[in-house]
Amino acid sequence: MTDYTVLSKFRNKENCEYLVNELKKRGKTCYNFCSTPADPDNPDGHPEDQMKAFENVQNFFEDKHFKKVFKEDLDGLRNAEKVIMLLPAGNSVHIEAGIAYGLEKPLILIGKPEKPDSLYLIFKERYDTMEEFLKTVK
Repeated sequence: MTDYTVLSKFRNKENCEYLVNELKKRGKTCYNFCSTPADPDNPDGHPEDQMKAFENVQNFFEDKHFKKVFKEDLDGLRNAEKVIMLLPAGNSVHIEAGIAYGLEKPLILIGKPEKPDSLYLIFKERYDTMEEFLKTVK
């Protein structure tokens, strides 16, 4: 079991890794979805370049890398005490938040949603910035 899993866009990798590292400095464990590259053929590439390759996979339903990412991310959700959504976040991240809610995981939102939506009420804790959230981590 980990203390947290962080959900966000892979394109937001720099901020995700900053948050994960700050949690670790505070003695917390965290699943980091960014540790698996979006493009296994270019693991050190810029997040934008990796995502372009990821989004160009034609038969993603049968792709071994997609299946690996799917399994790791679901395991990250199942094994977390709490789940953090770090905005900006795309459709996949919102689906993952819904899964976490269904698993009855406490959900934390960091960042301001682009527009109001009643479903953001699944988040019991909300912070405008990572710094605000990190001040609460003991």
